[in-house]
Amino acid sequence: MTHVIIDYDVGNIASLQMGFERAGLNTTLTADPNIIANATSLILPGVGAFQPAMASLKERGLIELIHAHVSQGKPLLGICLGMQLLFEEGHEFGVHKGLGLIPGSVLPIRDAEKLPHMGWNDLSLMQDHPVMAGIKTGSYVYFVHSFYASTTPSVQVATTDYGVTIPAIVQNNTVIGMQFHPEKSAKVGEQLLKNYGRWVDERFTVDGSLQS
Repeated sequence: MTHVIIDYDVGNIASLQMGFERAGLNTTLTADPNIIANATSLILPGVGAFQPAMASLKERGLIELIHAHVSQGKPLLGICLGMQLLFEEGHEFGVHKGLGLIPGSVLPIRDAEKLPHMGWNDLSLMQDHPVMAGIKTGSYVYFVHSFYASTTPSVQVATTDYGVTIPAIVQNNTVIGMQFHPEKSAKVGEQLLKNYGRWVDERFTVDGSLQS
């Protein structure tokens, strides 16, 4: 299986690649349209602000490739800002259009003692999903963010609390998002990435075609 990390000059990619390596998953970092178009799964990372990140994807012609990938039923994992870009719009320095792959808006966290929300916080599991295998309510993961996704409960796999209920893991069909950094979340993060890799593998038959 080919796990491709989309390179659009946003975020600490080296640490993310090392996280996937620890989980036993090989990744390719690229902005090459041909490699992205033929990927089994795409990883959309990101650290920074919503609008510049979307602008960077647009400048590189990557938005259409991401939509085409998802429309084929292929898995996509968004991490941190990459998760936020999956939503319909972001409210950071104005209102900006997102990828629209998950319903909802990305809003500023307002009722918190300290921002950004930076450090370890625990997960509350809201629904079963293969990516959560072996992960229990109360498991801690590492967050760095000041905005959160306001979305329907039906897409929320796990949440955390930081003055407001924050969707920590979301899903919509083959699209998964993690608000935290799994690569910085010790054994829990490693297990989540392993689970993602296993879930991707199980979506494909031995001949490489997608299962129904």
